[in-house]
Amino acid sequence: MAKLKDIAERVGVSISTVSRVMKNDANRSVSDETRKKIWETAEQLGYKTVRPTKVKKNEPKHAYRIGCVVAMPQNKYNNPYFSVILEGIEKTLTEAGMRLEFVCSIEKHMDIEQLKSLVKDNRIDGMLVVERIDDEAYQWIKANVRHIVGVDISDKALPVVSYDRAAAAKEAVAYLIEQGHRRIAYIGGSELTDNFRDERRFQGYRSAMEEAGLPIDDSWVIDVKWDVSLSYELTKRAFETNAEAPTAIFAASDMMAIAAMRAATERELKIPGDVAFFGVDNIEISEFTSPPLSTIHVPKLEMGMFAAKLLLDYMEHRYSVPVKMIIPYKMMLRHSTGSKSDREAT
Repeated sequence: MAKLKDIAERVGVSISTVSRVMKNDANRSVSDETRKKIWETAEQLGYKTVRPTKVKKNEPKHAYRIGCVVAMPQNKYNNPYFSVILEGIEKTLTEAGMRLEFVCSIEKHMDIEQLKSLVKDNRIDGMLVVERIDDEAYQWIKANVRHIVGVDISDKALPVVSYDRAAAAKEAVAYLIEQGHRRIAYIGGSELTDNFRDERRFQGYRSAMEEAGLPIDDSWVIDVKWDVSLSYELTKRAFETNAEAPTAIFAASDMMAIAAMRAATERELKIPGDVAFFGVDNIEISEFTSPPLSTIHVPKLEMGMFAAKLLLDYMEHRYSVPVKMIIPYKMMLRHSTGSKSDREAT
């Protein structure tokens, strides 16, 4: 009698993939072509099971036209943070038989006029706003698009999907403090034109330091404006000009942390023995840095998926009040933070 292993070997997939297909598990994506091969192979080998009938999903009645604005000054599909959010959005829309009509970012004033044209030319029914964008563009969207859902924005009037940035940063810094660190630096940026220290991840960092009764060294609070090259250059300069170096650095994004790690290693500092590093986002490369970077796992894919689903629900009038959905984050502890014993041994 044929087993799942036999089917997996014949098709060239894992046993778990075959199992998911047999159980009609839709939680993990398997291409239609692979599903077809698995079922055909199962029948050829005489595997005793019943192919499940397709259950119609609770899909929207109409094919809506949806656009997306992303708060970033670089190619959104190459950014390791935003690209995963967009993947989640597109995955949900594709499953509902739709697509994003456009994705754009607001870098300069002329981009606002382009946005207006895109909305009008594509007859957009709904918009997804991923993080905070230019206020003029945002207010125009609110006035001209009926259905809007935000991803990690602050607006009580709109439905929003987000994670608690302040709490995530506070938990990461509190962990560093528990590990015995007392001089902890901060690297990050501001939201648009806001004060650098008003950003939520900095607030979480400050809260953890204050609750532990630890001073914040302003010379090691570095505004790198979310720029990777600045994170490297300014961290390098801080090491060169400050008499006392921190024993740990908390960076508000993995990209900033990785750049700062290079500045530390160029000074022949051991990570984590001389200085520990903690980032935020859990981008794919963070697991493969040297050493692997401790970070906050931000549920990027899920945030995109839930935001798109929420937008479709509002278009179908399933909700009448602005829902705020908070997706849980998770600490990913790796070698860049080490342990107390690692530090004591150096």
